[in-house]
Amino acid sequence: MIASIEGIVEEKALDRVILDVHGIGYEIFVTVASLSTFETGKNVKLYIHEQIKEDAHDLYGFVSLTIKDLFEKLLSVKNVGPRVAMSVLNIGPVDKVKQAIAGGDARLLQTAKGVGRRAAEQIVVELRDKVGLSPAAAAEAIVYRSGDSGNDEAVEALMSLGYTVYDAKTALANIDPDLGIEERVRLALKGTRRSLT
Repeated sequence: MIASIEGIVEEKALDRVILDVHGIGYEIFVTVASLSTFETGKNVKLYIHEQIKEDAHDLYGFVSLTIKDLFEKLLSVKNVGPRVAMSVLNIGPVDKVKQAIAGGDARLLQTAKGVGRRAAEQIVVELRDKVGLSPAAAAEAIVYRSGDSGNDEAVEALMSLGYTVYDAKTALANIDPDLGIEERVRLALKGTRRSLT
């Protein structure tokens, strides 16, 4: 079993990276968040999960053991394969994914590519007590979810502009919910631009 790989970033693609390790190129699937931090020509260490089948030998890489552990927990859920597990990790930071699972936020999990209602509910049922959140943190996640509007049109508007659910809700968190949709979206976009400069 390969536990980790350290090498030079040779190439980057949408969902994978090629690491050059002493002249051998390893193609490794990674999360979008991880990929955005990699620089071509720079050294990177990834913790590896191997997926070996008759017709494939895929490597999945993670910048921390915490993320790898959550990935492997997701794989333990019935009918969740590596690609779906990676999609779930792409929802947002690992702590927010854990909060979504612990808090039973199946709606957020469904925003992951390839995750339908049944799969999202299965993930919650099987993992909500296994994601490593304290009872207080799990309760906070439930409160956070119950305070969200499931039909928040401002969130949906930001998602149509390319935001993830997590980023859209974060951008709108400190904006008065009683304002009109257009005004809330305008202020969210303005605040996001300011944080990037």
